[in-house]
Amino acid sequence: MADMMQFDLVSPERRVASQKARAVQIPGVEGDLTAMPNHAPLITTLRPGVVHVEGESGTEEFVVTGGFAQITGDGISILAEESYHRDEMSQDILDRMVEDAAEKQRKAVEASHNDPGPVDDAAKLLADMMAMGSHVGLSANQPNL
Repeated sequence: MADMMQFDLVSPERRVASQKARAVQIPGVEGDLTAMPNHAPLITTLRPGVVHVEGESGTEEFVVTGGFAQITGDGISILAEESYHRDEMSQDILDRMVEDAAEKQRKAVEASHNDPGPVDDAAKLLADMMAMGSHVGLSANQPNL
């Protein structure tokens, strides 16, 4: 069928979906996009969200936690970090996903406290430049900090 394309959704554990589709709405990191047959080739990164697939039997929804989508002229392949058909989702699964995301955020905040970071690097660069000027007998203009 010319108005259909192949849609495949897989996660590391299993194949979640494989079907023909008229349109697939993808939650991309740079914004949502809808792919249809003969779409220009594209690879994009996914953000957590819902993939909407318009197929022969209506619209189906799949939850993804991130991953990648490859769009070709004749199909879409999504490799999701984790994915479920909407009917499979439960409060327990969502609670676990949210807790995993919160833990990742906590670890990132902790890591940034142990890392000097760009502000400290810039302050050190400024101090080194001023010290270098003094060393060669020049007076660095004191910036207003």
